Amino acid sequence: MSDYDRIASAMAYLVERATTQPDLEEIAAHVHLSPYHFQRLFCRWAGTTPKRFLQVLTLERSKALLDKSRSLLDVSHEIGLSGSSRLYDHFVQLEAVTPGEYKNKGKQLRIEYGVHPTPLGPMFVAVTPRGVCRVEFMDFNDIEELLDDLRNAWPLSSIVESITSTHYVIDAFFSRDTAAKHGPLSLHVKGTNFQVAVWRALLKIPPGAVASYSQVATALNAPQSARAVGNAIGANPVALLIPCHRVIQHSGALGGYRWGPAKKLMVQTWERMRDEPVAL
Repeated sequence: MSDYDRIASAMAYLVERATTQPDLEEIAAHVHLSPYHFQRLFCRWAGTTPKRFLQVLTLERSKALLDKSRSLLDVSHEIGLSGSSRLYDHFVQLEAVTPGEYKNKGKQLRIEYGVHPTPLGPMFVAVTPRGVCRVEFMDFNDIEELLDDLRNAWPLSSIVESITSTHYVIDAFFSRDTAAKHGPLSLHVKGTNFQVAVWRALLKIPPGAVASYSQVATALNAPQSARAVGNAIGANPVALLIPCHRVIQHSGALGGYRWGPAKKLMVQTWERMRDEPVAL
C-alpha cells in the first residue's frame, strides 16, 4: 500500500466512523502503521493532524458549515457571470467548447490522460491543448469506463496515455504554492450554456465554504431553478477544480455527489484543513 493509499484509506475510515470518535491507535492500525509513523505521514500528505481532521469532520458539518459560510445572497455580485473574481477564480479559468469544436466532435484534437495517486484517492485526469477536460475519482470507475466516456464526448479525437502531460494538474491542485508556481489552470469543458454558467458560479465559492443549491440558483438570477442547478452540478466533468463538492442542500444535508457522500464529506473536510498550520 502506497503512502497516498494509506492516507486516502485513513480519511475514508474517519468519515465512516466519525460518530464513534476513533483514536489515533485505532486509525493507525487500520492502515497497518504505528501511531507515531501514521501521525507524521498523515500530517505530511493531508496537511493536518488526524485529530484536527476528525474535529472539523464532526463539529463543523452540514447546517453549521452553511451558516458560517458567507451567504451568496449577500455577495451575489461575486458569483454572477460578470461579477468580480475571487482568488480561486484566478487559479482556475474555465473555457467552454466553441461551436466549431462541438461540431467537429474532436477531429484533429489530441487528448492525453493519466491516473495519479492523491491524498483523496487515485484520480483520472485528461487534458487537451486548451486545458483540463476531465478529472474523476477512480472510486466507482475503471480506466476503460472513463476512456469510453471520453470517446463518447470526443468521438473523433486521438486519446493517448501520458502521465507526464497530466501530472501538472494534480501537482497544481495539491501544492500549497499553486498559483505562484503554476499560474492559472485552464479548463476546456463541454456543456450547455446553463451548465457552463453554473460551473462558473461554483468557481466563486471560496475554498472551505459551502453554498446551497438554491443560493447558487438565486445568484444566477434563476431562483426557481435549484433542481436544474443540481443537474448541472451532477454533470460537472472536472472534479475538485470545478468545486461541486462545495454545494449542499439548504437543510444542511450533503446532497448528491457522483462519487458518494463519504467522498464529498472527505473532500470538504480536507479542503477546510489544507491551509491550517500543522502541529505535530
